[in-house]
Amino acid sequence: MRIEKISSLERDLQRPNLWDNPEAAQKILQELALHQGKVKIYYEIELSVGETTALWQLAVEEDDGDLEPEIEGEVRALQSRLGALELEILLSGAYDRNNAILTLHAGAGGTEAQDWVQMLYRLYVRWGERRGYKVETLDLLSGDEAGIKSATISFVGENAYGYAKAEKGVHRLVRISPFDASGRRHTSFASVDVMPEVSEADEVAIEPEDLRVDTFRSGGAGGQHVNKTDSAIRITHLPTKIVVQCQSERSQIQNKAAAMRVLQARLLELRRKEQEAEMTEIRGEQQEIAWGSQIRSYVFHPYNLVKDHRVGVETSNVTAVMDGDIDAFVAAYLQMTKSGI
Repeated sequence: MRIEKISSLERDLQRPNLWDNPEAAQKILQELALHQGKVKIYYEIELSVGETTALWQLAVEEDDGDLEPEIEGEVRALQSRLGALELEILLSGAYDRNNAILTLHAGAGGTEAQDWVQMLYRLYVRWGERRGYKVETLDLLSGDEAGIKSATISFVGENAYGYAKAEKGVHRLVRISPFDASGRRHTSFASVDVMPEVSEADEVAIEPEDLRVDTFRSGGAGGQHVNKTDSAIRITHLPTKIVVQCQSERSQIQNKAAAMRVLQARLLELRRKEQEAEMTEIRGEQQEIAWGSQIRSYVFHPYNLVKDHRVGVETSNVTAVMDGDIDAFVAAYLQMTKSGI
């Protein structure tokens, strides 16, 4: 199927009037390079399988047990590369290749929930760095006493949205509270929303008269410049009442540009939800998503366990998960949604 797609794209490149539209031509070149890259990886894996098989046959014929560690290492490396390629192939959604915008919000519970958001913020920054994405904090609202009330993070890189969308939902924490002098166990909730960053082809038309732009003084860390100037931006989209803000940059221009990126993503998400609602009404399906219907639980007491309730994947290595190692959950989610379960 991918070979056929490559052939089709190569034929498109032969059109005599192709470069009359440079942007369209560039997109064809980018898509061709993407498919060619996947095919190249496949053939490299196929070659490695042949070489490893030959090495195994040699070890059997020569009864050479010393080759066993090398063979095992090659097999593990092949499994890892094959798994990564399989996941990338699963990312076939309309926006999966886009950059991602992830937003965190604290649930009820004051400082407890805000501290949980700060922990998740660190988790996702580490995860993005692990994957080699450019990670940028677009907005961050600190808690009154500790933690974070809300934060918006941008992940720039290939398939960022395809992977990050697996994290959308309510995340639940169970632990002994560091803020409770009695040492009681607390349960905290935080919501994670993930949107694809809009590409030029997906941009939603925004009329200037539909926007109200307010400036205000940035709070929190940032130095004297941030605290003394009204560099932060809040944009209200009047027709939809969507409000976005950004205060992470030092200038109004930069903050406005970042806020517009988030607004475009939210308008696209709103359009997608409206389309899904129409389809749901046609199908007669009803789905309820309540605040307590968490997708994943992180238990620090009375035992260590992180469990994804959608796919059943769990691990007792909570330290690794909180350090951004969530690929097992993401992979299982992509497998589940692809198979239609």
